[in-house]
Amino acid sequence: MFFSFVDELRAAGIPASLKEHLVLLEALDAEVIAARPEEFYYLARATFVKDEGLLDRFDQVFGKVFKGLETTYGTEEAPIPEEWLRKVAELYLTPEQMAEIKSLGSWDEVMETLKKRLEEQKERHQGGSKWIGTGGTSPFGNSGYNPEGVRIGGESVHKRALKVWDKREFRNLDSQVELGTRNIKVALRRLRRFAREGAAEELDLDETISGTARRGWLDIHMRPERHNAVKLLLFLDVGGSMDPHIELCEELFSAATSEFKNLEFFYFHNCPYEAVWKDNRRRFNERTPTWEVLHKYGHDYKLVFVGDASMSPYEITHPGGSVEHFNEEAGATWLQRMTNTYPAAVWLNPVAEQYWGYTSSIQVVRQLMQNRMYPLTLEGLDDAMRTLSRKN
Repeated sequence: MFFSFVDELRAAGIPASLKEHLVLLEALDAEVIAARPEEFYYLARATFVKDEGLLDRFDQVFGKVFKGLETTYGTEEAPIPEEWLRKVAELYLTPEQMAEIKSLGSWDEVMETLKKRLEEQKERHQGGSKWIGTGGTSPFGNSGYNPEGVRIGGESVHKRALKVWDKREFRNLDSQVELGTRNIKVALRRLRRFAREGAAEELDLDETISGTARRGWLDIHMRPERHNAVKLLLFLDVGGSMDPHIELCEELFSAATSEFKNLEFFYFHNCPYEAVWKDNRRRFNERTPTWEVLHKYGHDYKLVFVGDASMSPYEITHPGGSVEHFNEEAGATWLQRMTNTYPAAVWLNPVAEQYWGYTSSIQVVRQLMQNRMYPLTLEGLDDAMRTLSRKN
């Protein structure tokens, strides 16, 4: 099994050598870990993975090779009674029935009603229109239908929730994904300013020939490597409604990491708030304050958001509107701070432009970005890079 593990790692593009394989076996023989699947996972990952961009790829290989091992890794859930979260029924409504369901109204009314029902409800419920449960038309629960509400557990079906009460795990984008086309890289190359900085590591052929001719002996000249001097801050929306766009975003991420030497990236969910993160596995424990980002990186950085901007408008306009935590300041406040700090800023949206008018949150974000929202297409990328090039 261990040899097939190494073969699978190599097939996935993770450099796994015989030396690392022997190190893993020696560690197991020395009993440096307890005989638990979770500890073996971390030992193997520490042995074979030298680049954090390959962590997600390692997880996929590990899951494939050691399928069937029972582990608690990544299965922590929100503190809601498990039996309440089981999807036990699927209620299919006619368009006429859906039209009869009325929204509760404002954000405050939705949250206040949820609070009251949590206090009143004493048992599991399913298929209803009021109590917290599954498969019904209540605004609280999961797997049913309501124009707006609070999803508790389960998976998104109609993408209408104002808030989500469930701990979800998002996976990192893989910076090593190879593009099927060079067109995205070509579009990104419009945002270039070349400079030669750093150590002289590249042979300057013209100066070497000239110096040799003048001196009469071999006179070697070196120079710093020429690179793109543009500084880029990339903020990537992950999870939820962004899942269908993972492949496209990975291609963009891969192209950006190869084109920009001075690239810093962070993840956010739906809308930037007071903290962002580098690793989705540690997003609840290792977060970077947004104020720290604004103070650490200079005004000369170009700012690029990548996200579908599809969410409840309350997530942008209201304190406490985030689906995952209580944000003391509205998302709009943080977006304005970021665009004020970095005047050269654009938003790339993977949703087709013809559908933007049907989602109110997209219109709000577009307005906050001063109409500098572009579709994540080759033409949209080209326009976005031209906009960033004009901004100083």
